[in-house]
Amino acid sequence: MSERPLDVADVRSPADKAASSAVESAGAHAKEEQHPLMRLLSTSVGRNLGLLVALVLLCIVGGVTAGDRFLDGNNVLTILRLAAVLGVVSIGMTFVITGGGIDLSVGAILALSSVWCTTLATQTMANDTHWIVMVGAALVVGAGCGLVNGLLIAYGGVVPFIATLAMLASARGLAEIISQRRTQIVNVPEFSAFMGAKVLGMPFIVIIFVLVAAAGWVLLNRTTFGRRTLAVGGNPEAARLAGINVQRHTVYLYVLAGVCCGIAALIMIARTNTGSSTHGTMLELDAIAAVVIGGTLLSGGRGSIVGTVFGVLIFTTLTNVFTLTNRSISEQSLLKGAIIVAAVLLQQRLASRNSST
Repeated sequence: MSERPLDVADVRSPADKAASSAVESAGAHAKEEQHPLMRLLSTSVGRNLGLLVALVLLCIVGGVTAGDRFLDGNNVLTILRLAAVLGVVSIGMTFVITGGGIDLSVGAILALSSVWCTTLATQTMANDTHWIVMVGAALVVGAGCGLVNGLLIAYGGVVPFIATLAMLASARGLAEIISQRRTQIVNVPEFSAFMGAKVLGMPFIVIIFVLVAAAGWVLLNRTTFGRRTLAVGGNPEAARLAGINVQRHTVYLYVLAGVCCGIAALIMIARTNTGSSTHGTMLELDAIAAVVIGGTLLSGGRGSIVGTVFGVLIFTTLTNVFTLTNRSISEQSLLKGAIIVAAVLLQQRLASRNSST
C-alpha cells in the first residue's frame, strides 16, 4: 500500500489552520471592499486620468473667473511658455526622486547657468564666438553642478537634503559674485532667432519641453537605465546585490538633473533675454510639487513622466488664473501647499491599502 507524501498543511495545528484561513479571508475581503475609485487611482492610467480631469476643471474655473482673457490664444501660449522652464526642471527632478533622492538646488543651478551663459555672451560674442558656445556653457555648468551633487551623495555619504542644500547656497552665491547682483541683458540675434522660432505655430521653447518629456519617458520606461533607476529607488541594497552599481547610477541621476537645469536656463534666457542670480527662486519647491502631484513617490521606486507633465500644467495654469484674477502670491503659495499635502496624503493612503491587500 503506497503512502501519500506528507504535506506541510497536514502537520499544522488547528489553531494555525484557523489563523491562516482568517488571514486569507481578511485579505480577500479587503480586496472586495476596496472602493473602485481607489483601485483606479492606484494604477498609472487612473492617476493620469485623474490629473487630466483636475486640469480640465481648473481650465473651466479659469474660464469662469477670468473670462475671455484666460481663453485667449496668446494666454494659452503664455501658460505653455511658463510651463517649459518648470517642466524641463521637473523632468530631471522626476528621475532624482524616483531614484530615492531629492534635489533642492535646481533653481540655484538654473540661475548660475544663466549668469555664466550671459556673462560669456556679453564678454566674448563681440569676438565672433558662435552662439552655440553659449549654449554649451549652460549645459556644462548644469552638468558640473549635478556632478558635484552626485559625488557628494554617492561617494561622500552626504545626505541628499544636506548636499543639495549646500549646492543651493553655493550656486546662488557664485551667481551673485559673477553677476555682481546685476541683471545681465544679452543680445545675440542668432540665439534669439533660433530659440524664438515657431514650429507649426508653437513656440520652439515649448517644443523643447515636449522633446525633453518624450526623451524622459523613453529613458524611464523603455531602457535599462530606467529600470535601474526604479530598482535603486525601491531598494538600494537589493539593486546592489542584483549587480547594479548604485553609487555610479546615483551620480548619473544628479548629472541628468543638472543638464535639465542647463536646458531650462537657456529657455529662461530666450524668454527674458537676461541672466540673473534671482532666476529660479523657489523653483525647486514647484518642481518637487509637480513631481509629487504627478504620482512619483517621494520615497522612490516609482515615477511617472506623464504625471509630471500634468502636474506642471496644473501648477502653471493655477498661477496664470491667480495672476489674471489679481490674487496675491501668498494665496498662491497657500493653495500650492494644500495641494502638495493632499497629494502626499493620497499617496500614503494608496500605499497603505496596496500593502494591506
